[in-house]
Amino acid sequence: MFHLTVLASGSSGNCSLLETPTTRVLVDAGLSTRKIAGHLEALGVKPETLDAILLTHEHADHASAVGVWARRYKTPVYANRLTAEALKDVSKGVEWRLFSTGAEFQLGALKVQSFAIPHDAAEPVGFVLKHQEQSVGFLTDLGVATKMVLERVRTVHTLLLEANHDEKLLQDDTRRPWAIKQRIFSRHGHLSNAAAAEVLAEIAGGNLRRVVLGHLSEDCNTPDLALRTVRTRLESSGGAALELLCAPSPETGGRLLVG
Repeated sequence: MFHLTVLASGSSGNCSLLETPTTRVLVDAGLSTRKIAGHLEALGVKPETLDAILLTHEHADHASAVGVWARRYKTPVYANRLTAEALKDVSKGVEWRLFSTGAEFQLGALKVQSFAIPHDAAEPVGFVLKHQEQSVGFLTDLGVATKMVLERVRTVHTLLLEANHDEKLLQDDTRRPWAIKQRIFSRHGHLSNAAAAEVLAEIAGGNLRRVVLGHLSEDCNTPDLALRTVRTRLESSGGAALELLCAPSPETGGRLLVG
């Protein structure tokens, strides 16, 4: 058994559960402690049985529950040094387990690989988590998929991939100042639907079987639009056999169990 359950992924909160028969970890904790605990209990998972929280970076939509959760349930938090330092004001009592970006380490039954990604955070990372012959990749919050990033996720079987916005919807959005749009469009911002589609066109054809599109903007994207953009690109490149799903957003609720 190697299951990924996406509890939520969107601009206002991100949290996923990975389980093997002997190891349970959260990747990011960007919902409230109450919401995460409620999701886990609905799955039959007691919060105190978690082995770890893995953090991709310090932004609130990925780390807002870290302090309260770690103090309440005594779950160790794995992060690199700069991410931990960026959270020092809100993480009193957290049991930090620091790793070096680019390092590979064992976490129970899981082999964890971390790698640098371009985003406007202190030291943001992506993850590949392996159990026996299966692997899951996490690529959320990055402005561009570099050659190194593509190589790191090329061998995964399941990928949680950011598809944050539709470029035209973001361009036409009247509620966001131009400076915010520039940040989102930049190399340290967020992947668009079209950019996510190019990532998949590049790595399709190997081990990849399933893709969960995540971190969708509530204002400048929809699940239908993200899925349609990616499917159209994959059909043109021969990668249409991939199973494509959209992660539940914090607003709509629900959970997505895959694997």
